[in-house]
Amino acid sequence: MKVVLFCGGYGMRMRSGASDDVPKPMAMVGPRPLIWHVMRYYAHFGHTEFILCLGYGAHHIKDFFLHYEETTSNDFVLRGGRTELLSTDIASWTITFVQTGVESPIGERLRRVREHLDGDEMFLANYADVLTDAPLPEMIEKFAARDAGASMMVVPPQSSFHCVDLGDDGLVGGITPVSELPLWENGGYFVLRQEVFDHIPEGGDLVADGCAELAKRGRLVAHQHRGFWKPTDTVKERAALDEAYARGRRPWAVWERV
Repeated sequence: MKVVLFCGGYGMRMRSGASDDVPKPMAMVGPRPLIWHVMRYYAHFGHTEFILCLGYGAHHIKDFFLHYEETTSNDFVLRGGRTELLSTDIASWTITFVQTGVESPIGERLRRVREHLDGDEMFLANYADVLTDAPLPEMIEKFAARDAGASMMVVPPQSSFHCVDLGDDGLVGGITPVSELPLWENGGYFVLRQEVFDHIPEGGDLVADGCAELAKRGRLVAHQHRGFWKPTDTVKERAALDEAYARGRRPWAVWERV
């Protein structure tokens, strides 16, 4: 199945200064950027046709793949001054680079790459900066068996804050960590059918417009995931993943379990 990745936002909370135009998916975790980790996840399960929805800082993403160094993460033999790779990362990948606008909402980005889906009835979509160990084949299989227009992976709330049960008299009746509330939040990792395009207006959003309308019609299903899932919205979150990688604690790297 084709994989659409949204990687064109500003990522303001990840930027270090006004002159920093590196898009968030290019933030490093170990020797590779976030987008590489996301793509390796999909490729591990056999999905190697990628459509990148580019926008802000697009040249960084293009340059990374145009000058990709396989030796960074693969074993090789140097013989007679020539490199002989013992394994490869992206040799079997097909990557389509599409400029979808700097200011475009995610739904509009999806609309602008529809022609590159070749009319495929089902396809995958995701943000390019969220890592997980979710069972992708199971997600796809369950969705394929359902009469629905979209599937959204949902995860427990990630906030470390506490919710306060407050009475009218100002007395606190209880304090509960957000993570323990019976709530679920959007975790990305979508499985979609072409039907979703019927509900995304020009300049619209995938979740607020497309998924919300499908939900009203009883056409949206959720895949609940309680395993590893980490967003990288801030420098702190990216640094935590980088440190975990260095320590060998990288549950999202499902390709390393083989």
